[in-house]
Amino acid sequence: MDKPLKILHESLNNRVIVGLRSGLEYHGILDGYDVPHLNLVLKKAEETLNKEPRRKLETVILRGDNIIYISP
Repeated sequence: MDKPLKILHESLNNRVIVGLRSGLEYHGILDGYDVPHLNLVLKKAEETLNKEPRRKLETVILRGDNIIYISP
């Protein structure tokens, strides 16, 4: 079984889905992350709420303590 950080590292430069506590979901390319807090940087991201697209963002930084899940 792979460790979570290994899977996250292998997801760099690939599309991921990130869910936040607020109910927002981001679909984008994982551009980077930090290990102590798991803050994420996504590029070419789309923000959705309840499966409905809200806006497109060139770059977005997501704070690690607001993240519920990250799906490769």
